[in-house]
Amino acid sequence: MKVPEQPAEPGGPARLRKPDGSAPPPPQLPPIPPGASEATRLLCAGTYLDDSFRDAVIDELYVHEERFAAPSLGIDAARVLAHALRARRLQLGWAAGILLLWIVALPLSYGLAALYLYPVVLMALSRVVRRAPVLPGVARFFSFVLRWYGRLALAFVYVALLVMAFVGGIALVGAGWPFTVLPDGLSSLTGDSSDAYGSYGSGPWDSSYGTAFGSGYGTGLLVGVWVALLLPLVMAVLVGLQRGQFARVLASELSRERFPDVMSDPAERAEGFRFRRLRDRVRTEQHGPLVMYRAANPFCGAGQPYRTWSLSVELNPRADRTAEPLDNSAILARIVPLVAALRVPSPHGSPATAAAVRDRLRGLEIDECVFLPAEGLPSRAAAPYAPEAFEAHRAAAVEEGGETRRHFLRIRVGGWNEGIVTTVFVRVHTQGGMLMLEVAPHVLWPLRQPFQDADRLAYRHRHHHHFGKAVWALTHTPRSAGHALGTLARGLLSAWRLATAGHGAALPEGPGASVRELGTYGESSLFQDMDVARYLKTIQQRVAAGVTTALREAGYQTDEFEQRVVHVAEGGVYVESAQGAVGIGDHNTINHHGTTGRGADTKGSAQRGNG
Repeated sequence: MKVPEQPAEPGGPARLRKPDGSAPPPPQLPPIPPGASEATRLLCAGTYLDDSFRDAVIDELYVHEERFAAPSLGIDAARVLAHALRARRLQLGWAAGILLLWIVALPLSYGLAALYLYPVVLMALSRVVRRAPVLPGVARFFSFVLRWYGRLALAFVYVALLVMAFVGGIALVGAGWPFTVLPDGLSSLTGDSSDAYGSYGSGPWDSSYGTAFGSGYGTGLLVGVWVALLLPLVMAVLVGLQRGQFARVLASELSRERFPDVMSDPAERAEGFRFRRLRDRVRTEQHGPLVMYRAANPFCGAGQPYRTWSLSVELNPRADRTAEPLDNSAILARIVPLVAALRVPSPHGSPATAAAVRDRLRGLEIDECVFLPAEGLPSRAAAPYAPEAFEAHRAAAVEEGGETRRHFLRIRVGGWNEGIVTTVFVRVHTQGGMLMLEVAPHVLWPLRQPFQDADRLAYRHRHHHHFGKAVWALTHTPRSAGHALGTLARGLLSAWRLATAGHGAALPEGPGASVRELGTYGESSLFQDMDVARYLKTIQQRVAAGVTTALREAGYQTDEFEQRVVHVAEGGVYVESAQGAVGIGDHNTINHHGTTGRGADTKGSAQRGNG
């Protein structure tokens, strides 16, 4: 394994040191503030698109105020929380308006608006049956039957109301309304009769009273029919306006032009002492070098583990010199310059050409972080986030090799506009003449596809013709009442938990979830996979080179480390010596044919499995 020398050492390769008389290397790419990153903007848009994601963000950062915020790599979770609360307020307002319209329409329509409930319930039941854990074919069939039965029933109700409206209007213009449209049995009660009851209604006062009462009741019933007819149309207007709210937000405060200006964001200017207090707390915790963790998930916020590996070697002194004491800090001091040199572009003939290189490794970030357990603290505010307190923990943790307090070198590369975040945690420990190297790569995969398509969805809605918008609104109107009820129920449940659960008085806990991980889909393209593999191989190569350099300079042998790190870093297993058959890979068949041992009854045996 070829180990590059340090830039300060003579004779080092040109790619790691500045040649004499050459132009200085181009500066590091200017970092993008996490609050203005593209990933933050898309996560904020996701709070308007996905109710479950929005509720999960509010529950983690707003309701459970005893939990520390997870590290937010490349994003600002506090700004996502601000838009989640704003999106919920807007949605609760729309839901209240829709339900209020139903409440007002029921008495005004003399109860005729309740005729819509039966077909609406049928269509809602069809969606439930479609997701039922039964045979897919049977579920789809019954869902199809219920859905179309509900649609036909809804069409029949609307057509019947139309007939009632027009027939009633014609009858109202004609003489004798509303008795001309009443059944014969009811009409006979109001007409002239020669029977014994005829004299009861033959008086002038009774006749005029009955006619006025019937005419007033008929007019009111006709108004109720028209109210029931207009209810779906007005509801469709509200549904369309509610969908347009998302498009208006994407065109204004969440646009690429205005989003970097945090101070002009209306979600950030929201009033509320609790929100401001938690927002400041999250911004203190999410980007600090101190990580308060939960023992069940210490790397919460970093993404999924990606080929974590470790190895240990003996510290054997070389025969040609006396070995020097080697501590963890000395090894890390050799790793950092080699990894930092990855920011420098290779020579391209001119400084301008080198400065034009856009490789994401130019924005590579290196820092030291200390992991502390959240258990044992009296309150969330007691965490040692002050610079002096962190420095004391860092100085003690880098050499102690403790179980709960751990020191890591954190190397991060944010690619694809922070859509792919590759983080490598490196820990070095020497104990009892042994060197232990732990490398824990983690990857944050791309955001959910609807979040990535937020601008496209908003653009299509803004530029769609009115007929298409109307059709969409009408097709989504039947489910609007149920969705409004669910929204209000979730809002009331969150407020109830906030008031009664007592999270503010609970002992502090580590993060239960990460905003960035909640918005992750987990699928990546081939280009993104290639970039992740390139980042990891490059960083791990430099980490191994730094450890090898530190061992050689301190007077220790490096042959064993160089042999093992090549195999282990690539995901394999280093086998120092093997006797018999060795299988590599999955689903191997190992056949052993040898001399029958003493006392054995068979000549050979076969094994199947993973080697």
